Amino acid sequence: MFIVGITGGIGSGKSAVTRQLEQFGINVIDADIVAREVVAPKEEALQKIAQHFGSQILTDSGELNRAALRAKIFSDPEERRWLEQLLHPVIRARIIQQLGNTRSNYAVLASPLLLETDQHQLTDHIVVVDVPEAIQIERTVARDKNNVKQVKSIIQTQMPRDQKIAKADTIIDNSADLATLETKVSALHSKLLTLAKQAHNHD
Repeated sequence: MFIVGITGGIGSGKSAVTRQLEQFGINVIDADIVAREVVAPKEEALQKIAQHFGSQILTDSGELNRAALRAKIFSDPEERRWLEQLLHPVIRARIIQQLGNTRSNYAVLASPLLLETDQHQLTDHIVVVDVPEAIQIERTVARDKNNVKQVKSIIQTQMPRDQKIAKADTIIDNSADLATLETKVSALHSKLLTLAKQAHNHD
């Protein structure tokens, strides 16, 4: 299976790109959704988190209390590392399993942390959706009602834009409007179909 990794900073429009590829019939595995699935009630990872942090990390209905967990790991790098060491391998295994079940001409792994984690090693081609930081801030503030300071601090935690671009096989500039993006994604889809076919013929 030819696997395309798609990433981009907050507010870059990564989801708009993957939504359109899904309309072309492409299977998209979203690492954010997988990350939520692995800590759902009854999942082993959630039981380990509750053992480690105590039951106050769960809501009354037995779900993960994200705000409580964020507060714990935000102030303590050791705890954040513990959590990452627990979750990253579980998320990775689940992503591999889901990619293995895909049936489209190529599959997409969409992940905000594609390049920051070892998830990029699962992909054959990396697409970075790129916009200038000013647009990232403007769009995220409009979408999530965050303040500018919050958005800037999120951008700080992500890999710098120039490093992302350096690792990209394809860059989609999404600084214009949605119609422009749709044209670019159509062209991207054609290109990826060709690459997938070539890779398939080489196997």
